[in-house]
Amino acid sequence: MYAIIENGGKQYKVAEGDLVKVEKIRGEAGDEVSFRAVLIADGDAVRMGDEVKDAKVVGKVEAQDKFKKIIVFKYKSKKNERKKQGHRQPYTAVRIEKISG
Repeated sequence: MYAIIENGGKQYKVAEGDLVKVEKIRGEAGDEVSFRAVLIADGDAVRMGDEVKDAKVVGKVEAQDKFKKIIVFKYKSKKNERKKQGHRQPYTAVRIEKISG
């Protein structure tokens, strides 16, 4: 059984027991969070739309962290114009506990 959940304008395919790194959400380690399910698949049965409007996917926050640093480097050739920036995107690691609906 798996589900497609929505968070932060992105969709994630999850199953029970998975560790998913989603866009940062509020909560400390150990807090319980729930996501809206867009699709639920159980064997050959696939439900979506109005069939899953009350479905929820429940998970537990494992950690609040940041991804590896990426370097953003912009320059204009022959103009001696350079700009170097680094960026670390924050995320929340969530362990999926239960898919209901």
